[in-house]
Formats: sequence, structure tokens, C-alpha cells
Amino acid sequence: MTLSTPCYCGFDKAYSQCCEPFHNGIQRAPTAEALMRSRYSAFVLRLEKYLLATWDKSSRPKQAGLTDVETEWQGLEVISCKKGLASDGRGAVEFKAHYRFNGEDCTLHEISRFSKQQGQWFYLDGMVKSMTKPGQQTNLGLNAPCSCGSGKKYKRCCGASA
Repeated sequence: MTLSTPCYCGFDKAYSQCCEPFHNGIQRAPTAEALMRSRYSAFVLRLEKYLLATWDKSSRPKQAGLTDVETEWQGLEVISCKKGLASDGRGAVEFKAHYRFNGEDCTLHEISRFSKQQGQWFYLDGMVKSMTKPGQQTNLGLNAPCSCGSGKKYKRCCGASA
């Protein structure tokens, strides 16, 4: 990586001037959208420590779910933001994360919720609107049974790492 490497989150900035200061703890994300973008970049870079540190304690799993080495993140598309500004205490960001899995194009469409505590934004949870996987498209809600067949709710299974 060089100082001019484009940021993975989709902003027209170098990674060193965009998400890297958040990942290194030099700065805190000033908005819910900035945190969501930095978390996407953290998924790309497989920065589990950062993902867990920016996950609200009330919903944080023990692991960030980065065991899937077949996922190749392709891009982030922010659709909308509701609240989540520096002066807000809560916010929501709707996005589509595009990726390749086992050589096939896939998309995760989610609305993520964020809360701000003591001046720092945290990922609270997300509602998956749709997910395309190789050969299938699924419309999921957080409380729907997980499509992997585990018997758990989606939010406590495959959705926990989304």
C-alpha cells in the first residue's frame, strides 16, 4: 500500500487520508456514514480488532466473522443516510456492498444502525434487505431464520458478520 492507494470505502481520497486514521486510532469517525465506510474498509483489509472495537457492546459478537477467505470485496455503494451527523446520537446508513464469492458476483443490501456514546460512533445492528449469493437471492430480515440452515435467527448467525 502506498500513500496514494485509493480508499476501499469508495470516497475519492487516498486510504491514508480517509479510513486509515480511523483504523489506526488516530481519529474517530465523525459521522455514522464515516464509521460505516471505515468498517467496510476494515472488512476488505480483514481488521477484526477494529471491527469489534467499533461494534456496540450490546450486540458485539466474540468474533467478527472474517474466516471466509473466499470473499473478495468489490465496492461500496451508499444509498442513503438518516441522521448520524456529528450532532446526532443515532443514525442509519443504507448501502450495498458488492463482492465476489467463489468467482461469482454477489451483493449485500443492508440498513445499518449506529449509536454515539461519549463522542464515539458504534455499529449497533443491521437489517439485511437482500443478499445475493451464487445462484440465489434472499430477502432477509434480522429476525428471519438464517438461510444457512443453522436454526438460528439471521442476526445471530450469518448476519452477525455482515
